[in-house]
Amino acid sequence: MSSTTAPPTPRRNHFVDLTPLRRSPAFARLWIGSSVAGIGGQMTIMAVGLHIYQLTHSTFAVAMVGTFALVPMVLAGLYGGMLADAFDRRTVAMVAAVLAWASTAGIALIAWLHVETVWPLYLLTSINAVAATIIGTSRAAIVPRLLPRELLAAASALNGISFGLMVTVGPALAGVLVAGVGFGWTYTIDVVLFSAAFLGIVALPPIIPEGERHRPGLESIRTGLTFLRRAPNIRMSFIVDIVAMTFGRPHALFPAVGALLLGGGAITVGVLTAAGAVGTLMSSVLSGRLGGVRRQGAAIGWAIAVYGLFVLGFGLVLGVSSTGWFGPVSSAVDHTNLPALVLAAVMLAGTGAADNVSSVFRNTMLQTAVPDNMRGRLQGIFTVVVTGGPRIGDLYVGVAASLAALWFAPVLGGLLIITLIGLLLRFQSGFRRYDALHPTP
Repeated sequence: MSSTTAPPTPRRNHFVDLTPLRRSPAFARLWIGSSVAGIGGQMTIMAVGLHIYQLTHSTFAVAMVGTFALVPMVLAGLYGGMLADAFDRRTVAMVAAVLAWASTAGIALIAWLHVETVWPLYLLTSINAVAATIIGTSRAAIVPRLLPRELLAAASALNGISFGLMVTVGPALAGVLVAGVGFGWTYTIDVVLFSAAFLGIVALPPIIPEGERHRPGLESIRTGLTFLRRAPNIRMSFIVDIVAMTFGRPHALFPAVGALLLGGGAITVGVLTAAGAVGTLMSSVLSGRLGGVRRQGAAIGWAIAVYGLFVLGFGLVLGVSSTGWFGPVSSAVDHTNLPALVLAAVMLAGTGAADNVSSVFRNTMLQTAVPDNMRGRLQGIFTVVVTGGPRIGDLYVGVAASLAALWFAPVLGGLLIITLIGLLLRFQSGFRRYDALHPTP
């Protein structure tokens, strides 16, 4: 299960490389189990929002689900990373999976008992988010021990397919099930689906971190941060992601866009939200040649620049539609500006595709350039980045939209992303020249 230094083999086929699933049955079981469990998890996230709204009729109460879970998720990422670098990673993932399963079962029990207070839902969804974060951190540190180095980019692309399926199929199923059979059965189905996660984890061999180990605590965190200060390529991969998420996350605008600009209300919000996931899924399906890319730092830079270009395009679509240039066009949904909605969805699909390409290479860099006994902690720090970045992005969008117009935040954000990424790559030549054949942190 050790990594190899064999060079990536160029592929002529654009479709996703399934070799990791064939090469490693353990990875295949882990991927399938995580995908099935993830669909159920997204079902529950969607259903909990609907459940809380039914109990309170308050959008603010729904928004507080993510707010309550934010700090525990950040702490879980850091502590989970320390656990993954100190103990058998299979055991860490299994304990966290039991906690996630039990919290989901608790949510189902609340629904069956018709409990009409919301604080148990807040508590159990926060516990579930903590457990899921620890599972994700452990799994990211496990995968490089299951596959040779040249297949890690293909494995990351397969994870993009998994994510795309989760965030498209899961919420859609939740909507259908809640409307058809109610909250109790919806949560119970997730309890059953989550059992697939155990199948992937139980079959793993023991995976003990290689090299020096530190028990969880301040010394372990300090060692991880010291390594990151001496790892310019890994550090830069974090910085460019923060740039993209800070200035390129227009999701907080979607309700206002659906209500005031494009029309269609909640349906428009759903289309815009799903568009990014569709882009992620399609780019993963067509990811066959990514495994042969050697200059992964430069590829990350280009992918994020393209991401900024699509964010800019989304803002321009909103700006043009606000002038009435597209004209009001009726559709199945009254007063929906259908041409503008289609163009906006295409732009957001582009952001999802570009972000996924960047993610493939950032994850591969993290898994290949970081020593095995540091992967958990660095993945934990990365969890803080990917959890906190979108929240900063929501703040930026909110301030920019309140000071100007709805279209202003994505237009300015797209321009800032393109400019900042260009400057960062110009002055960080080592990251630009990063070679997958000779990975250096």
